[in-house]
Amino acid sequence: MTRALGVDLGEKRIGIALSDPTRTIASPHSVIKRSGNAEVDRRAVLNIAREEGVTQLVVGLPLTLTGARRAAARAALAEVEALKQLAPDLIIEAFDERLTTAIAQRSLLEGDVRRKDRKQVIDKVAAAVMLQSWLDGQI
Repeated sequence: MTRALGVDLGEKRIGIALSDPTRTIASPHSVIKRSGNAEVDRRAVLNIAREEGVTQLVVGLPLTLTGARRAAARAALAEVEALKQLAPDLIIEAFDERLTTAIAQRSLLEGDVRRKDRKQVIDKVAAAVMLQSWLDGQI
């Protein structure tokens, strides 16, 4: 089995998480600062996927609490389609990321992570929470 990559798309940063080779555990990997160029940002995500030998990308889909798709969700789905065009060899799908940032924030607060440090890692921790939820659903 190969690793899966979790992607949490934000306006300023993209959080990246990586599963273990058995696809049991998700771990925070890195944060990509948005460049202002969507193509450059997509290629940065795909470069990490290639470096890590990933065959599947799971992109967070920011639905509302009621499950509605608003502008952010439509933008995420457009990113999924753009990534598929750039990497037809990878399996790329969207997955519900509701409350992942809140869960990540709480986890960091409980771990006494300082505010300054939380801001630097919240995106990759949220990506790991989302990817772990996806992994748990694959069993």
